[in-house]
Amino acid sequence: MPALEDKVAVITGGGGGIGRTTAQLFAVEGAQVIILDIEADSAAQTLASLNGPHPGSSRILDATDAPQVASAMESVVSDYGHIDVLVNVAGGSGRKWGDGPADSCTIDGWDKTLALNLDSLFYCCKYALQAMLAQEKGVIVNISSVLGLVGGDDDFATHAYAASKGGIISLTRSIAAYYAPRSIRANVICPGLIATPMSKRAQGSDHIRARLFQLQPLTGDFGSPQDVAQAALYLASDASSFVTGAVLTVDGGWTVR
Repeated sequence: MPALEDKVAVITGGGGGIGRTTAQLFAVEGAQVIILDIEADSAAQTLASLNGPHPGSSRILDATDAPQVASAMESVVSDYGHIDVLVNVAGGSGRKWGDGPADSCTIDGWDKTLALNLDSLFYCCKYALQAMLAQEKGVIVNISSVLGLVGGDDDFATHAYAASKGGIISLTRSIAAYYAPRSIRANVICPGLIATPMSKRAQGSDHIRARLFQLQPLTGDFGSPQDVAQAALYLASDASSFVTGAVLTVDGGWTVR
């Protein structure tokens, strides 16, 4: 039996990278996948790539806009009756706005990075939880980062990003603790360097590639989106029915050094 047979799974940032791979895997595992992404073309490409028993659907969403998020979740419930799983992948780097070490991080970089990564995730959790409370069950899987757990050196000194990802961990564990008696689970995945469009800077750096055996000693290479998607599948499925508040590192050994 497929791991997510007939589950309604909402995936934010489902248009590419980890989100697309997760959507594809969830569809194969029997889920009715709803892709939320700010990029219409990317969402459409993911939707066209799904190969499962259900057709899936997509909605354009700026997850930093709370009313848009509320409307999107209401729309999913209206169309499908409930939300079984929410996977929050949407987010990104704030370097283009000036994210960096705390002394030089711009105010704009701080504000926009927190909005992109933490505010957006809070909105998605908030409105999905309202649906899950009504049905008295649900699963949330949030994507954070190893930088939410450990400090970054000169190559990874984006402190607004780290703060946003640390906030995701704290928020997820708070949700897990509070909503456990209501049969709602929440867990977080902390990936290391994964070969996605977001890590293009690192993938193109000979210096960072030379450090991979130090950073991710299990393989000495970038992880794949499939590595994270498989972790998300475990946390979304009944295989983890006794797991909540967990912080699962998918990082090739980065955080055990």
